[in-house]
Amino acid sequence: MTKMRSLVLLLMVSCLWAGASVPTAAAVEHAVPPLAGSVVRGFDPPDQPWLSGHRGVDLLSTVGSEIVAAMAGRVVFAGTVAGRGVVVISHGELRTTYLPVRPLVPVGTFVSAGQVIGQLLAGHDCFGGVCLHWGLKRDQAYLDPLGLLDQAEVRLLPADAAARVEQLIDLRGRALAGGHGLPGVLSRPVPGAVGSRFGMRLHPIFRVRRLHNGVDLHAGCGDPIRASAPGRVARVSYDSASGHRLEIDHGNIGGHHLVTIYMHATGYSVRTGDRVQRDEVVGRVGSTGWSTGCHLHFSVSLDGRYADPEGFWQ
Repeated sequence: MTKMRSLVLLLMVSCLWAGASVPTAAAVEHAVPPLAGSVVRGFDPPDQPWLSGHRGVDLLSTVGSEIVAAMAGRVVFAGTVAGRGVVVISHGELRTTYLPVRPLVPVGTFVSAGQVIGQLLAGHDCFGGVCLHWGLKRDQAYLDPLGLLDQAEVRLLPADAAARVEQLIDLRGRALAGGHGLPGVLSRPVPGAVGSRFGMRLHPIFRVRRLHNGVDLHAGCGDPIRASAPGRVARVSYDSASGHRLEIDHGNIGGHHLVTIYMHATGYSVRTGDRVQRDEVVGRVGSTGWSTGCHLHFSVSLDGRYADPEGFWQ
């Protein structure tokens, strides 16, 4: 156990301070990080543009921290998108994005590398607290923004690096133990918005208040259902309440057993014992069981107890 924890520490320290090992954008002169926070989630683009992925990097900081322009350029957007403040800066063929941010520069402003462009807002939770999501695009292609920085520079770890990683591990463990979730562990099985959230509600069929042990996601009949994380199919079944039901066992996450559950499908294309990958199509949306129309009911079981799925994705 001690050896395994040491290996986890070593891997997390490497990711925390080194970022991506193979940058996808050539280093640019005078590029700087938008803030001094640690990288707690790296660039992880999807195999296909329409799939879930992480199209940027998350930098750990605190609400109110100053955000600076990574490179010189012109502000082309400073406003709100889906309820979150966003700043976009054009650098010729490249664009950098920063969110959630309270913009401090108007559209059209030319900024230099390192110039303050906003303040970090709450709304993008990550391992250890609040993060800035920093993105980079060339046309419609997402690139790793860490590739803008000088990766050849030798950087020594500070003396408290191991302690800081230990703290992140402990924060993750406490979040899971409290049933609060862990952002980024799961991706959405269908892209639709949440129609009914986790918690007590008036049942739409039986008209009694009872626990809604998952979330209902909008989707059309026949839309693909994708696995939210890698795992093993633990159960494929049918019952009058769930309709066609699928359970995927994702093993231990931070010392806690995680299972995802998918209900009301027309059917599933996987069998018990199959290994599945994140975003692999496992079935099709339907309206079987106690359902008032086509949608996906998605639940998360953490150590045998239901938890709010929205705490596990971003």
